[in-house]
Amino acid sequence: MCGLTGIFVYDGSAEIPKELVHRMNETIVHRGPDDEGVFVGPGIGLGFRRLSIIDLAGGHQPISNEDGSIWVMLNGEIYNYPELRKELLERGHTLATRSDTETIVHLYEEYGEDCFARLRGMFAIVLWDSRKRKLLMARDRVGKKPLFYSADRKRILFGSELKALLAAEKLSLDVDPRAISDYFSFGYIPAPKTIYRQVCKVLPGHYVVVSADGSLSEKSYWELSFRETEDCKEEEWCERIRHQLCEATRVRLMSDVPLGAFLSGGVDSSSIVAMMAHLMNQPVVTCSIGFGMPKFDESKFARQVAKQFHTEHHEQVVQPDAVGVVDKLAWHFDEPFADSSAIPTYYVSGIARKFVTVALGGDGGDENIAGYRRYFFDAMENRLRAQVPAGIRSSIFGSLGRWYPALAWAPRMFRAKATFQSLARNPLEGYFNSISIFRPDEKPKLFLDDFRNQLKGYDSIDVLRQHYDRADTKDPLSRIQYVDIKTYLPDDILTKVDRASMAVSLEVRAPLLDHRLMEMLARIPSSLKLRGREGKYIFKKAMEPTLPRDILYRNKQGFAVPLVHWFRHELKEMAHAAIFDVKDGILDPRYLEKIWKDHQGGTFDRSAYLWSVLMFRKWQQGFGSGMSG
Repeated sequence: MCGLTGIFVYDGSAEIPKELVHRMNETIVHRGPDDEGVFVGPGIGLGFRRLSIIDLAGGHQPISNEDGSIWVMLNGEIYNYPELRKELLERGHTLATRSDTETIVHLYEEYGEDCFARLRGMFAIVLWDSRKRKLLMARDRVGKKPLFYSADRKRILFGSELKALLAAEKLSLDVDPRAISDYFSFGYIPAPKTIYRQVCKVLPGHYVVVSADGSLSEKSYWELSFRETEDCKEEEWCERIRHQLCEATRVRLMSDVPLGAFLSGGVDSSSIVAMMAHLMNQPVVTCSIGFGMPKFDESKFARQVAKQFHTEHHEQVVQPDAVGVVDKLAWHFDEPFADSSAIPTYYVSGIARKFVTVALGGDGGDENIAGYRRYFFDAMENRLRAQVPAGIRSSIFGSLGRWYPALAWAPRMFRAKATFQSLARNPLEGYFNSISIFRPDEKPKLFLDDFRNQLKGYDSIDVLRQHYDRADTKDPLSRIQYVDIKTYLPDDILTKVDRASMAVSLEVRAPLLDHRLMEMLARIPSSLKLRGREGKYIFKKAMEPTLPRDILYRNKQGFAVPLVHWFRHELKEMAHAAIFDVKDGILDPRYLEKIWKDHQGGTFDRSAYLWSVLMFRKWQQGFGSGMSG
């Protein structure tokens, strides 16, 4: 895993100072502590920070073809590069190293822009074609690796993190009000938006072409389809799942440095460890964390799996520095990010880095095989919507949603306010309501009048609607899975893992996000993914010969931290000062005060609201004025 930066000035006579590229590189040393590479030519500057994984001696980047006319940088890993390398050698290409990066140069020579669709892996790629004076920037199919850019009439800046772009001169830092609105709905800023108007994210499964005249186009090279399902017996699906998961794990074991796995004791990470134990001829190195509070501690399940597969298990009970870790994470994420599971992800990454340089994780299982509890509740609501006409639903459930008390203290079965609100809406609106931090009826109260006017009626549900409408299926569960794979997965889950692991220079690989495995899972009927209340039904059946039932069928716990407690104790003083000492013309202090008092009173859990506001404030402190750290 690495980091890349650079600048393309359309005027081909322009000289790019090496010092500028080096300065951009310096902001992402944590992504690549082992080596730095800089290339400058007429109108182009490419910068690279390397975390050495494969071909330790020969993988220096940027790397070029034989005559130096094409240069490439890769952040990530190409798992099928041995097969591609063999093909290219047979076609007469000369390759000087064993690195996967050099393969891309010659693949581009052979196939042009079609080269990206031939790659199996996780990647952000920047390729410079000096003969055509053309820059290409590509991102892997589901967005495991980040890539940002900012283009104007004279140049384009790019980098693995926003802070690399901030290190360049004269970058506009105007904040995008729509991005702020999205953030307080989702807890992240969805691509292609960033917090800044003039900076974009390359979309997953896309590549961007920039020409010397300043023209820019973005093209898709991969799409996940739920259109065709296959009618197979459960036993056949189970066999196919085990085979594909084993293969997806096998290709991710290539490494010239120590390799291990995250192990939470959940279904996904336990399945990956089981596959690794089957494939490897030495004990798997596994790493997990525990917390002092039993509600948040899964370590006993991780120990159970580690014992079953005789792993070299490393476990640490952490007492997080709740105050210190907030500032650290805010700096690494560059823009507001409100998924608090970044905290345990950061800690387990730190533990793993003591023993390995590469770790395999279980990300992607919930989106691919319907593991989230919200899918079950959404399915129940959709069944009721199908039985009650929209006009009646809107009248009855809309009224109940307005007047029913929140009852945050009560058992879940009595906390029906949000459910009533969702049932009054259509399926997409209901789903948006259920996953939002500040729900549609709450967010207008959060913003001051002047800021609401800047939004000009913008509604963050449009982020979901564009994908919901594009999904090539009418199956309700599959459509929601597709939406999550396009939004929540890349912009929350994978962003979290990338930043938290790269903060400690650890590479994380995700077998469950192998695109061939994903394409197969998309063809499984949704009735085999969500069966009654049981998410991941067919996946759990497939793993029954391998994992014990108390691992497969225990209640889903999630990777959480005790925010409710922290905001009343460890974080209380710091959070209050951070939230209320700022008057920004965006957030209404009266509404924030109400949320704060609700939470401190002990009756309501407002920790998700407060965490999103706190992380927004921390971003404002570190970056809102253009500061880079």
